[in-house]
Amino acid sequence: MQAAKDTLKIISNETKNSIDQLSVVTPSMYASIFSKYANNHNANIENEKELAKELMIMECSNLTDLQTLASKSAMQLSANTSRAIEAIKEKDEKILNTVLKETEELRREVEKLKESVYKDELTNVQNRKWLHDQFLKENSENLKDAGTLAIIDLNYFKLVNDTFGHVIGDKVLIFIANQLRKTKYSVIRYGGDEFIIMFSKKISSAKAIANLNIIREEIISKKLKAQNDSFHVSFSFGVCEYKAGQALSDVIENADKNMYEDKIEIKKRVTGI
Repeated sequence: MQAAKDTLKIISNETKNSIDQLSVVTPSMYASIFSKYANNHNANIENEKELAKELMIMECSNLTDLQTLASKSAMQLSANTSRAIEAIKEKDEKILNTVLKETEELRREVEKLKESVYKDELTNVQNRKWLHDQFLKENSENLKDAGTLAIIDLNYFKLVNDTFGHVIGDKVLIFIANQLRKTKYSVIRYGGDEFIIMFSKKISSAKAIANLNIIREEIISKKLKAQNDSFHVSFSFGVCEYKAGQALSDVIENADKNMYEDKIEIKKRVTGI
């Protein structure tokens, strides 16, 4: 049962990544794409309804836990605020000190809650929700401030999965994410094997390109091991400077076009794994 769940999760992620660029997806289109990836994995997932039910229960349980924690934190913060106001009125330093300690503990709990919501489970970098909440205007698809965006896509990642399996593929994603952290800027796992880095407006596209080239050359020079075999990995990237108020989708599209050109050039040098 667990193996079937793991396979279903892999196929689902591949399907979601495949349809991500489509503006319209009908149920029949989703079913067709899902079926294609299931066939690639030679998957014969039995008891689909039972699996779906178990996964739904698990996801609902996770959401309920998050909701409970958020509600508890909000109630505690409200109570602490009321006590602090009363203590200030009464000039009671003892109560103020107690409230301060409780609020500091609450802050730590809230930070842990934020991490669980905003972190990618596999690579431990930020996720799409964090990108949207941190960089977009409220209730908008437009960016708050100016900056420089880089989109990174692994080369031959499907070949890595097909050759060594998805466990090694996951380790490669973790490795790449950790290498991208060297930029010292926010790294986001945007899709299956796609990452985004949000540089500040102080970093020009030329400087971002130079930084990523250094990281890429370091990665290309390394040999990664899988059992008794070794292989190389690389990535392609595209960079785009943006202004405050621009639509995130437009900026990503421009960076993606630059990445396409970069991919052509890097694949002339790196022809496989």
